[in-house]
Amino acid sequence: MAKIHVMDEILANKIAAGEVVEKCVNVVKELVENSIDADSTDIKVELQEAGTKFIKVTDNGSGMDYDDAIMAFARHATSKIIDENDLFNIRTLGFRGEALASIASVSKVVMYTGDGEIGTKVVINGGKIEEKKKCEAIKGTSITVSDLFYNTPARLKHMKSLYTELAHITEYMNKIALSHPDIRFTLINNGRVLLKTDGSGNMLKVIHSIFGYDITKKMLKISGENLEYTISGYTSLPEVHRSSKNGIIILVNGRVVYNTQLVRTINDSYHSYKPDNYYPITVLNITVDPQLIDVNIHPTKMDIKFSKMEELCKLINDTIKSALQIETLIPEVDVVLDETVNYDISSDSPKQEIRKEHYEQEKIDLSTQEVEEEVTDLFKEIEQRPQKIEIQPRLPQLYVVGLVHGTYIVCENEEGMYLIDQHAANERINYEKILKKLANPTKETIAPLYPITLEFSNNDYIVLKHNLYLLTDMGFKIEEFGVNSIIIKEHPTWLNDNNALENIKRLIEMVINLESNFKLERFRDSLAALMACKRSIKANTSISKEEMESLIANLRLCDNPFTCPHGRPTIIKYTNYDLEKLFKRSGF
Repeated sequence: MAKIHVMDEILANKIAAGEVVEKCVNVVKELVENSIDADSTDIKVELQEAGTKFIKVTDNGSGMDYDDAIMAFARHATSKIIDENDLFNIRTLGFRGEALASIASVSKVVMYTGDGEIGTKVVINGGKIEEKKKCEAIKGTSITVSDLFYNTPARLKHMKSLYTELAHITEYMNKIALSHPDIRFTLINNGRVLLKTDGSGNMLKVIHSIFGYDITKKMLKISGENLEYTISGYTSLPEVHRSSKNGIIILVNGRVVYNTQLVRTINDSYHSYKPDNYYPITVLNITVDPQLIDVNIHPTKMDIKFSKMEELCKLINDTIKSALQIETLIPEVDVVLDETVNYDISSDSPKQEIRKEHYEQEKIDLSTQEVEEEVTDLFKEIEQRPQKIEIQPRLPQLYVVGLVHGTYIVCENEEGMYLIDQHAANERINYEKILKKLANPTKETIAPLYPITLEFSNNDYIVLKHNLYLLTDMGFKIEEFGVNSIIIKEHPTWLNDNNALENIKRLIEMVINLESNFKLERFRDSLAALMACKRSIKANTSISKEEMESLIANLRLCDNPFTCPHGRPTIIKYTNYDLEKLFKRSGF
């Protein structure tokens, strides 16, 4: 008797559903992307219990006639590709023809659809069509998916908590709304609206709907192109960052994707502007000829292969760095009111008591009433920002007032008060000086008073010998000296300070511990940061007013005067308005 046979269609669909539908967000993703492919301009997603009870997606797209509505649930049925050539020129979000069949095989589905002339109702239970009939005319499609995984209890048992399922759905809806700002999206869970966009085509308004006004006003517009790619979008000021990568949103031809290399490139573009273990908020839209990418990697279509990846990474890196280099990146202190405050609006007015919650509610109401005007004004402001780097100091003129705790220099100008961390500022100055010397090394060396002899373990010595060229290229004169030992007879002049021996040991340790993906630029950068930290003014060290003025003058000459090499701020600002608010001198 034959052992090999063709699987039942429903069984095959259940197996396929294991790749396409793992959790509630997969259902939402597939249905919403179908709605987008149907040219919808209004898409509503309604959930009950984070989608575990039911998921309903309604759109105003092209809809389907009776025959197409029935065929849509057949496996590998699609209107989006016809032959093999179409596979290399995909312009739709869906194309595999697996989603509806997979979803229907592990849930109960009710669909109403129509092309405007006649409507169709289809009811499917566990992959079996129980009802199909014509109904009243509608334009668009509404699909309700309930009791997900009711017939696959093993998969149902592995679903996450309601909070986790809802978080995944919300995250996806935020991203798809950003990729299609011209579509109105609404997300509702248990009757509560979680997301609502206006479909105006203004990405900044969508960013506002997702992240709020405080984040939106700290976004920078970015745009760039090369022969293969065009990129655009928004990225946050360095002061706005998160501990996770979730704020980095990558869109390719309107498709939400995740690519580790691109995320790393975006984060590296902020190098020394923020701590490396924090990530910016970035919405990056990449437009490319579909023939230069491959989206047919995984059923979820979240992964993409790019042609000429190095060129794309360079474009992203250069574009973000250029946006950062034309901004004054001094963080302004956010003054928060006391819970209960008494103040005089004017000398003639009686005292009034203002509670913090009343003030915050006023802010919320004001934002709700005037959001369009505020965001429109902000959009204009961002559009009018200079797109070219101006040759001028990036720090304003500052006047020294004094020193606090031997650590923070107090300055002022007509705009407000500034605090400068003297160690971070000096560290930035030294870092840029050393980095330039490392990038353009001279052969100026100096011989130590006594030759420096260092001994290593067997394996460290082997690695050091292999990478010795890094030291000789810097100007070191090194010879082997006995077993597993070297003698340093000369070293670069820029190492000639009180910490020369310690710095040389740390430098050699860095050479020995080189990573497999070694890059000379990163090595130089790490070395410069190490050296700068060691030779900079320490905290709790009093310096004269002349030394403070000299420090600030040198900081103004830096390429990036706003952060130390490790991403900590060198300077913060209190505006005049903030100072007046703190001392209750302004009628806010």
